[in-house]
Amino acid sequence: MASNSMNSFSPDKPFVYQHSIMHPELQRLLEDNFNMVQPAQVEEYRDKISAIFCFVAPPVRVELIASFPNLKVVGNCAVGYEHVDVKACFERGIRVGYTPNVLNAATADMGWALLLAAARRVVDGDKISRDPSTEHFELNSFGFQVSGTTLGIIGMGRIGLEFAKRAMGFDMKLLYYNRSKYSKEIEESLNATYTPNLDDLLCQSDYVVLLAPSTPETHHMMSSPQFKVMKRSSIFVNIARGKLVDQDALVAALRDGTIAGAGLDVTDPEPLPRDHPLLTLHNVTLTPHTGSATLHTRAGMVQMTINNIWAALKGQEMVNEVKSS
Repeated sequence: MASNSMNSFSPDKPFVYQHSIMHPELQRLLEDNFNMVQPAQVEEYRDKISAIFCFVAPPVRVELIASFPNLKVVGNCAVGYEHVDVKACFERGIRVGYTPNVLNAATADMGWALLLAAARRVVDGDKISRDPSTEHFELNSFGFQVSGTTLGIIGMGRIGLEFAKRAMGFDMKLLYYNRSKYSKEIEESLNATYTPNLDDLLCQSDYVVLLAPSTPETHHMMSSPQFKVMKRSSIFVNIARGKLVDQDALVAALRDGTIAGAGLDVTDPEPLPRDHPLLTLHNVTLTPHTGSATLHTRAGMVQMTINNIWAALKGQEMVNEVKSS
C-alpha cells in the first residue's frame, strides 16, 4: 500500500499519478523521488500531475491520459507497452518510457521453471505428495525427458537469448524462428539452427517456447494449424503475451492430445475468468504473470522507470523510450 498522505507531499518533487500498486519496498523508491498521487487524491492534485506510473495492469486508456491537463510522460514499468494507449499519448506530445533488458534473466528463469514443471509434472506430484489419501507412490506415472531433446524458440530476442543459454546445460538441440538470423558465431555458441519456416520448428521440437513481441502481426500466431503440426508428446510454454495464442485452440489441443501439455505465465485476459476451461485441465501449469517477479528485478525496473520519468520531465533523452505506436 502507498504511504504518501495529502500532508506529506513536497513542493520540490514532481507529482506522479500511481496507476499500479507496488510492493512496499518498491513504493519507497518511488516516494523518495516523487509525490505519488493515489486515485482518491486525484481531484486535489489533478493539475499538478505531470507523469503516470504504471505496470502491466490496469491499462492506461485515452480517458485517463486526457484527464491530466499537464501530463508529460507515462512511466511504464514493463518491457511490453500494449496496455498503454501510445497513440493517444503521442497525439498530445506525451512521452512513454519502458523497461527492457533488466528483466531478461528473471523471465528466462521463469520460462525454464514452467517448462520443467510441465515436463516433470511438478504440480501433480505436489498434489499427490500432500493428498491425505496417498498411501503409496505410483511408480508408473511418467513425465517427459528434457535433457537431450529439441527446444524450439519462437522470437529469440533479448529474453530468448537468455533462455537459449540455459538450454545448453540440458544438452538440447536448439531451433529458433525469428525476424532475423543471428551470426554463425552466435549460432555455434548456442548450438542453434535458424528455421525461417515456423512449421519446420514446430514439427521437430519437443518443447516450444513463445517469446515473440505482441504486435498485430503476432496476434493468435499460435492457433489450431500450428498446434496440429506439433508433436503429440510436445509441451508448449508461453512467457510472452496471452494475445499471441488462440486460447480456444490451445484448450482443444490439450484436451484431445494434439499436444501433451502447456506451461503458461501469461493468458488473455489476466486473470482468466474463474470458469475458463484452461483452469480445469490437469496438463496445464499456470503462473500469474510472474516472469519478472523477483524483488531484485522489479527494483531494477522501478529504478529505470524513475530515471525515464525524470529524464522526460527535464527534457532529456530517456533511458528507454517508445518511439512509435
